Amino acid sequence: MNKSKRRLVSIPQAAEEYGVCTKTIRRYISAGRITGYRFGPRMIRVDLDEIEAMMRPMAAAGGASK
Repeated sequence: MNKSKRRLVSIPQAAEEYGVCTKTIRRYISAGRITGYRFGPRMIRVDLDEIEAMMRPMAAAGGASK
């Protein structure tokens, strides 16, 4: 990941982008799954690339076909 070009957005923007609740993004920050960047006493930003890197594809349902 290129650290010099972060795609920082607010927690509500990140939640909207990935179709999750803002509480989910806050839980990920609290659990250390993603990094929260604080700008001042209340403004928090997250890196969309970091969230995207955390995502994994799921295996197809039903197992292998014969």
